Amino acid sequence: MALQLSDKSISTKAKLEGWVDRNLKFIFTLPALLLVLALIIYPLIYTIQLALTDASRSTTRAKNFIGLENFVTLLHDTERFWPAVGRTVYFTGAGLIIETVCALGLALLLRKAFRGQGIVRTAILLPLVATPVAVGMMWMLIFQPSIGFANVFIEWFGIPAQGWLSDPGQTLNTLIFIDVWQWTPMMALILLAGLASIPEEPEEAALVDGASWLQRHIYVTIPMLKPAIFAAILLRAIDSLKTFDILYATKGAGGGSNHEAETLNVLAYSYSFDYQDYGIASAVLILFLILICGAVALVTVASKAGAK
Repeated sequence: MALQLSDKSISTKAKLEGWVDRNLKFIFTLPALLLVLALIIYPLIYTIQLALTDASRSTTRAKNFIGLENFVTLLHDTERFWPAVGRTVYFTGAGLIIETVCALGLALLLRKAFRGQGIVRTAILLPLVATPVAVGMMWMLIFQPSIGFANVFIEWFGIPAQGWLSDPGQTLNTLIFIDVWQWTPMMALILLAGLASIPEEPEEAALVDGASWLQRHIYVTIPMLKPAIFAAILLRAIDSLKTFDILYATKGAGGGSNHEAETLNVLAYSYSFDYQDYGIASAVLILFLILICGAVALVTVASKAGAK
């Protein structure tokens, strides 16, 4: 009897050890995964809870459940909310298109070895070194209407001085330019990595067939680079939608006196810290999350369609 129990315990132990060996990778990653899920799920649930209440002024103040009233208020707000949605989409879309084109051009130029390539690559990566707030302060000085270098430079060519960040009509486009300057190198790095994984044989075959430089890249290189392009677009789209630091550093609270740079991020910040209306601010963030998920789904569908 004792021998049978011993055999059973040995068998159970062996099965347990086998299960552990087969699932070791999951066991080691489980604690980190649970921690990440807790850090994501709890704030999300708390934000949804606040969005369904009239929370304001103090988080310790009694909150009353009001259902979807905050969402209805926002969806009928044509003065602040919908213009902020439009600015968010425009800032992200325009910046993403320009960054993708510029990054692709940079990656193609830097693909082949040339004298001083290391210096050029280092210089191109310099915008990524500085923090967005420092970048914003630097460009504020450059675009200063009275003494900024930007107006001095264009006046050399007979172009009249511009308002840049101080002109509500030019603010958003100026901020897109700053965003493109800072983040194009990151996309170029991703595309360079993609180019490094592409075999040279198809391009060489196209060259033998008499294809020009432009034809080789349009019909051979870029189609093979599509997975890297869509990956870069996806990463940059998510990051661009969440842009806050440069906008706040250059225009301050409310995105400027006329809200000319007020995106959804800046709007949520204003409701939270300027007006202390946490229910409305949480509703803005939930709607913003839906917008981000929609953008991710759109890029994902486009990438799958492009891969076919």
